[in-house]
Amino acid sequence: MTSDAKQILANNLKRLRVSSGLSQEALAERAGLHRTYVSSVERAQRNITVENIYALAQALSCDPRELLNPIIKGE
Repeated sequence: MTSDAKQILANNLKRLRVSSGLSQEALAERAGLHRTYVSSVERAQRNITVENIYALAQALSCDPRELLNPIIKGE
């Protein structure tokens, strides 16, 4: 379950970042994080804190729930 949750977050983070036209570096700067941290989150290699979920959501101008909601095919 944990790896599924990390993968959901990773997929949503990358999708939202790309759709916002941001590089990992630009997103990291906006969120006050390091680019390699954002990269490892996008690869589902890191457990992320609630604080960093909120920082990334704010940097993406989205609700933090958008980073955690599973995408259901066909929606």
